[in-house]
Amino acid sequence: MPWEPVGNHPNLNERTQHLLKVLVERYIRDGQPVGSRTLARDAGLDLSPATIRNVMADLEDLGYLQSPHTSAGRVPTARGYRLFIDALLNVPPLDHREVEILRRRIDQPVQNSAELARTVSDLLSGVTRLAGIVMVPRRNVVTLRHVEFLPLSENRVLVVLVLNAQEVQNRIIQTRRPYSAVELNQAAQYLNGQFAGKGIQQVRETLLRDLRETRDNLDRLMQTVVEMAEQTFEIDPVGEDYVVAGQTHLMQCADLSDLDTLRQLFEAFNHKSDLLHLFDQCLHADGVQIFIGEEAGSSVLQGCSVVTAPYTVEGQVLGVLGVIGPTRMAYDRVIPVVEVTARLLAAALNDQD
Repeated sequence: MPWEPVGNHPNLNERTQHLLKVLVERYIRDGQPVGSRTLARDAGLDLSPATIRNVMADLEDLGYLQSPHTSAGRVPTARGYRLFIDALLNVPPLDHREVEILRRRIDQPVQNSAELARTVSDLLSGVTRLAGIVMVPRRNVVTLRHVEFLPLSENRVLVVLVLNAQEVQNRIIQTRRPYSAVELNQAAQYLNGQFAGKGIQQVRETLLRDLRETRDNLDRLMQTVVEMAEQTFEIDPVGEDYVVAGQTHLMQCADLSDLDTLRQLFEAFNHKSDLLHLFDQCLHADGVQIFIGEEAGSSVLQGCSVVTAPYTVEGQVLGVLGVIGPTRMAYDRVIPVVEVTARLLAAALNDQD
């Protein structure tokens, strides 16, 4: 599994690594601090509880385990999870049936890439029972295929944009004066005739620059074109940055049940800046990336793990998807789901193109 190890770990002997692995797996499964007797039984080694207590104490001194105040058992720290993921975790591949279920869900017809991102985030959330997050595809070139303008009441116009192969976006713009259906149709015909098949950035730069310079000498048709184009192309018609699904699943996670923690986490989903910064880092990395606690670079994600993977079309990274949940998540399950879903989303986008 192609995630990148983070941090350095001292050499631990095979017995110590095995005990740490068993302890983390037990804690992930049950959510209860693991005592020496439980660990001795689960580890399958001929060791006394006293010997195991000594090993656990050593691991605590090294920062891999900690002792909750209410229990004599140990739980893994973020550093312990990191070593577990980097060196001890076994990740079985998804079986063929599971992959096909994911493929069928992702291959459902959608109107545009934003709707596809919502479908995939719902899918990630439903499969993992955590929060699924998907960046809406960022294309280097957004191509104008067709534009239509339809008059509405109160000086408003409905703009229908067809982008790339078949992505449809609708927006409502406010105009300085009312326009008739004939005027709007003429403006759309001009834009389609001159700019269909060209990148939005090129349309914006050439049309608005050239026509603004001669605005005073424009006839009525071209004045209409200018106003429609100014508002239609003033921002990149890409829409939202990412979509999140399944935030409520996090309310069921005992590790994240603190209301203040949940409130801050939900605010981070809405404000986006922290997660966008993290996802931007993942755009330039290969394969699955795993961030544990403070590795994500945000205090809001202190008690969380983020598992991400980029998705690409023809070698171009279009975005990142992933799962956010407590550090006590089933990594052996989440990692292959994220990795396979990224490949299936890339395939679906490639088919759209």
